[in-house]
Amino acid sequence: MNIINLIRIAYKALQRNLLRTFLTMLGIIIGVAAVIAMVAIGQGSKASIQTQLASMGSNMIMIRPNSNVTAGARLDATTVQTLTIADVNALESQGQYINGVSPVSSTKGQAINGALNWSTTVQGVNLSYLSIRNWPLKSGYAFNEEDIKSAAKVCLLGQTVIANIFTGGEDPIGQTIRFKRIPFKVIGVLGQKGDNAFGQDQDDIIIIPYTTLQERITTSIYFQNIYAAALNESVTDSATAEISRIMRVTHRLKLTDTDDFAVRTQAELISTFSSTSQLLTVLLTAIAGIS
Repeated sequence: MNIINLIRIAYKALQRNLLRTFLTMLGIIIGVAAVIAMVAIGQGSKASIQTQLASMGSNMIMIRPNSNVTAGARLDATTVQTLTIADVNALESQGQYINGVSPVSSTKGQAINGALNWSTTVQGVNLSYLSIRNWPLKSGYAFNEEDIKSAAKVCLLGQTVIANIFTGGEDPIGQTIRFKRIPFKVIGVLGQKGDNAFGQDQDDIIIIPYTTLQERITTSIYFQNIYAAALNESVTDSATAEISRIMRVTHRLKLTDTDDFAVRTQAELISTFSSTSQLLTVLLTAIAGIS
């Protein structure tokens, strides 16, 4: 029996069983489409996460306080206070692989403009913060060194805050808003950032000099984070090692002491999220393959 006769027999069998043929084709089409769709979703989510993390600053390095207690109950990182301006100064003066260092402290409260108010976050930072975060201004200007020294009551507004307390479309530059009964002059408007990889609205923020936050609002000398930027992505590991060495000296830790701080890079976050996304893609593909 030659190949032509086999094709004829198969064709006649398909004609006699049209419903079975249609259902078989439908099953194959659905299965292949499901596999393609699931792989595309997995790859798309991975790319989206990488883009969102890169928007935070591709060379950014985050330093957080961390308990170095080796016995007894270990404290939560949010309750530990170990980061001070001495750490920032040491990193700025001694770091060879670092291009910019900024302390970061934040608090929540109501931003008020006339009869309008909005619950938001105020962050206290220094001059390097915007460049570290790769965050340009849409209009106005950033505060300067003199504003930091004098703890000036000036601020930069995020787009979400503007949308909720300047609903008439007026230009916020030069206007005065209040936060915890303290008047702040708006000197700049931040460009739009959107949500980060954790789903948080990065534009729902007010940025002020860190000295203003410490002296007029929180009355604390400690920072919740320190952000730094490596010179470029290729020296991120060297910058991380350098930061750890400088911080251990500043905190006077012995060789046997564990770090009372934690250093994290964007590369680590991207790797973690990418691994999770890859696992999700494999699982979705397996499920689609069964169908």
